[in-house]
Amino acid sequence: MTVPLLVVDDSSFARKQVIRALPKGWDVEVSQASNGEQALELIKAGKGDVVLLDLTMPVMDGFAVLEEIKARDLPAVVIVISGDIQPEAEARVMKLGALAFIKKPLDSEQLHQVLSDFGILSV
Repeated sequence: MTVPLLVVDDSSFARKQVIRALPKGWDVEVSQASNGEQALELIKAGKGDVVLLDLTMPVMDGFAVLEEIKARDLPAVVIVISGDIQPEAEARVMKLGALAFIKKPLDSEQLHQVLSDFGILSV
């Protein structure tokens, strides 16, 4: 079954890095958003069952996206990938419902491990 995957980051370079780090052979349909507002629209459209989310973005940041997903009970599993490595940020995203927090720069093995650990990866 193809998994709708959404990569959200204001940097196109960072989005490409995340996409390159995805497990080979994983049946995903990748969509991209450069801010949180776009991300929410794509999630509502069914394009983000799994969301790989940056925190620091213009228009609407990752914290606000997580708050909206929680408030609207949207069907999205969120893994945060961020350079904001403050313990407070990590604690806040976990409280808002993120499944995991991965620090930038992204390590593809760590991403694979998180996806496997939570039963998201179906290769």
